[in-house]
Amino acid sequence: MNRRPRLTVRARLTLLNTGLFAVCGAIVVAVSYTLVARVGVPGQRQRPGLASFAAHCPSAHVTAPHKSAFEQKCNAALQQLGAQHQRSLTLSHLLLYSLTTVAVVIVLAAILGWVLSGRALRPVHRITAAARAASEQNLSARVALGGPHDELRELAETFDAMLARLEAAFEGQKRFIANASHELRTPLAVMRATVDVVASNPDSTPADLNGMAADIRTAVDHAEHLISALLILARNERGLTVREEVDLATVAEDVLDSTEIGDRRVHASLQPAAVSGDPVLAERLVANLIENAVEYNTATGDIWISTQTTAGNSRITVANTGPVISPADTDRILQPFQRLNDRASHDGYGLGLAIVASIATIHGGSVAVDPRDEGGLSVTVTIPSAASNQTVE
Repeated sequence: MNRRPRLTVRARLTLLNTGLFAVCGAIVVAVSYTLVARVGVPGQRQRPGLASFAAHCPSAHVTAPHKSAFEQKCNAALQQLGAQHQRSLTLSHLLLYSLTTVAVVIVLAAILGWVLSGRALRPVHRITAAARAASEQNLSARVALGGPHDELRELAETFDAMLARLEAAFEGQKRFIANASHELRTPLAVMRATVDVVASNPDSTPADLNGMAADIRTAVDHAEHLISALLILARNERGLTVREEVDLATVAEDVLDSTEIGDRRVHASLQPAAVSGDPVLAERLVANLIENAVEYNTATGDIWISTQTTAGNSRITVANTGPVISPADTDRILQPFQRLNDRASHDGYGLGLAIVASIATIHGGSVAVDPRDEGGLSVTVTIPSAASNQTVE
């Protein structure tokens, strides 16, 4: 079924503007005509039968000394008829000129309304063009509207900001997918190469098969850990699905008991730091912080762990000794698959602190990374405390 064509916004604004002018003009004409029509001839009152009486009057006026009463009445009647005729002629001219003027003004109002509405809607057309130009492959189009700071410019700036966020999100997604694909290819390539080497050797011994199995198991573990980390990041995109009270101090104690620290020295200062969130993700956050401090530390280095609640926020800080890190590189550490040059020799995926940042974000918190002057990092996660969340709710 064919849809009936609808008027554009520009046409509707033009019709609205023209209609308002027509109504206002009609009101002005009606009021003016009514006021003029109600104004009578001063000192005289219209009498019925005046025209028939004046028809019997002589055509010439008599001079004042010789006027009879009848002739005086005739003169008065003729004067009143003339005034009435002039009044009627004035009203008809007033109505004609007023209606003509209103018609001309309505036409001008339609033309000016069409032009001005087009100028007023020009920013909307630019926003529409930018929206049409934007796509998943190209989000660089911007409205960049100038002019006064009115509602349309505010709309254009909001639209530009939205496009900038979308562009950053799509670029981050592309980088993430590319890096994840690259990381997943590594264990698969190791397994394929191991199988090909052993299978192509006709003299393979049971020891070779056992070695192949061990290599494949290691590659599978590598892929499993990577996929688990990717699933955590993907899960965090949906936000929190579980909200319970969790004490970061208790979680830190449990993680320390289950983590292989080696010869490193742990300095713990654990005070209650309750948050409202997912207990599994909270444990993953603390575990990643501690594992990162162990992985990128010296063999006999130090690890400092502290938890506390201040100003309605629960904080956990994990610091470690290690190589000196440039402050310019700290922001990259929180991005997925980002490793610093002096960290490339380790077996990590570059996802540990990225997962920490993702978990902190969905809990309404933030992560601060500060390089230590003596070497190593200090990572602080701040999350609104459980008490403050209950107060807000």
